[in-house]
Amino acid sequence: MNSVRVPRRLLLAGAGSAAVAALAGCQSSTATGPSARSTTPSTGSPPGSAGDEARLRRKVASLLVVGFRGERVNGNDWIVKAVREGLGGVILFDQDLETRSVRNIRSPAQVTALVKTLKEASPGRLIVSIDQEGGRTSRLKPSNGFPATKSQAEIGAENSPPATREWARGLVASLTEIGVNLNYAPVVDVNINPESRAIGKLDRSFSADPDVVVSNASEEIRAHRAAGVKTSLKHFPGSGSAAGNTDFEVVDVSSTWQRTELEPFQRLIEAGLGDSIMVAHVLNRQLDPTYPASLSRAVVTDLLRGRLGWQGPVVSDDMQAVAITRRHGSSEAVALGLQAGLDLLVFANQQVYDPDIVNKTLDTVVGLIRSGRLTEARIDQSVARVDTLRPKR
Repeated sequence: MNSVRVPRRLLLAGAGSAAVAALAGCQSSTATGPSARSTTPSTGSPPGSAGDEARLRRKVASLLVVGFRGERVNGNDWIVKAVREGLGGVILFDQDLETRSVRNIRSPAQVTALVKTLKEASPGRLIVSIDQEGGRTSRLKPSNGFPATKSQAEIGAENSPPATREWARGLVASLTEIGVNLNYAPVVDVNINPESRAIGKLDRSFSADPDVVVSNASEEIRAHRAAGVKTSLKHFPGSGSAAGNTDFEVVDVSSTWQRTELEPFQRLIEAGLGDSIMVAHVLNRQLDPTYPASLSRAVVTDLLRGRLGWQGPVVSDDMQAVAITRRHGSSEAVALGLQAGLDLLVFANQQVYDPDIVNKTLDTVVGLIRSGRLTEARIDQSVARVDTLRPKR
């Protein structure tokens, strides 16, 4: 999918300083701040008539994936109305973070019926997504009627292609049973810090060895593709050294991040094994002195798209995560994310539950286009990329 190969030497320690210097050059020549980027010439027309605005809102809605409460839904529920009006996708959770009660998944039959209702409400090809990594980070598990799964760490420790294939097929079977078509997996973070509260301690990484990460991730992706389920490589540009969890705190990896953490992403892109790539909310001053990776043009556009040659969809981590909302606020985080190059914006609706999150986000993005900070042409680029993630009819 990529047209630019990054020499492997750029990722090795011997050439690391040169790579960072090149990135610094990109940052100085390509402004990453909101005031600098707001001067970009407009190539699309701001919405004029009511019909133009409705069409634009529908485009933007197609770029949103949103979480919601409910084991079952009907035509009067806000999430069904949003889906009917063009919402791009939904994300399913087993437990509600605030209430600690069941959110969307109680049993295979129940969640299958829920997904069917949502798909039937959609005028297009609805993305139904989930985090099903295996082990502790599994929304489908024995407590709600699904088979137990090994963690990525357990699979990486075995490091057996046949065993990995069998494990991955088991993961995918549960997804296809209920109608999920996008899995936010595999985690391709290198296990730099085994004590990481976000990755290592939760057994979410295959290994500290990039070769093991790439080998096992490749098998997992192929198993998903064989069943028609899309995947998302995460968490770019690497969260394996992160001490904390960006859902709940600002996480700075500037002093711990290593350039080898790019290697799994680079190699999987080169092998054509990327469907989408999720960008982390970590602050990494080695790559951008100001913005977290997810809101950084230097990371998303210059590094991921430019240097690694990624041409496919870029997915956000939860846009309501404390790591970005505490500093930038919700609306500005959306603005910065789209300016950075994000395509699919995920709102888990777990940190704060907001049934009006779709309309608020649409208002924000339309306002950005009216003000000239974004163009409709930029939105069209994301629509085209995100369409590659949608299930076939």
